[in-house]
Amino acid sequence: MGTLPEPAEDALRRALVCEFTVIRSDGRPVTHPMIPLYDGERIYLHSSILFSRKLDHIKANPKVSVAVTDLTATHGEPMQDRVTVLGDAVVREDDPHTTWQRILPLWIEKEPIVGPFFKQRVALPLFWERALIEVTPRRVLIWEGGRTDRPPALHELAGVG
Repeated sequence: MGTLPEPAEDALRRALVCEFTVIRSDGRPVTHPMIPLYDGERIYLHSSILFSRKLDHIKANPKVSVAVTDLTATHGEPMQDRVTVLGDAVVREDDPHTTWQRILPLWIEKEPIVGPFFKQRVALPLFWERALIEVTPRRVLIWEGGRTDRPPALHELAGVG
């Protein structure tokens, strides 16, 4: 078991897509569909470094949210709970060719087609210039049974990160 409540961990491990929300410089939120990867402590996402405004937004304001709301966006059985994780993000882009590769095993586990695609990376070199987005969870909201007509259970995460 990791640092998050079990329903949140289950959702992050199984979800093929999440809604990743960052704050623009004018204070307005903007949401991007992303692939959430969870290692038991942090949530990881990755982004092309080319023309990525979300990376600039994170650098200016690290407060983000990762929401899993599509209960059917999995490889199999639907998820039971809707989850939103609020946290602080850091962009890791020391080397856009290798820094993000530490999450490659998590990505391949979630999407096996990525393995063969990565092996052919010389054909699409710009796609593989990526930044790693590392989210430290601070609060978790869980809508049990996916019921948004009820208030979510709130979990404060003390001492994370």
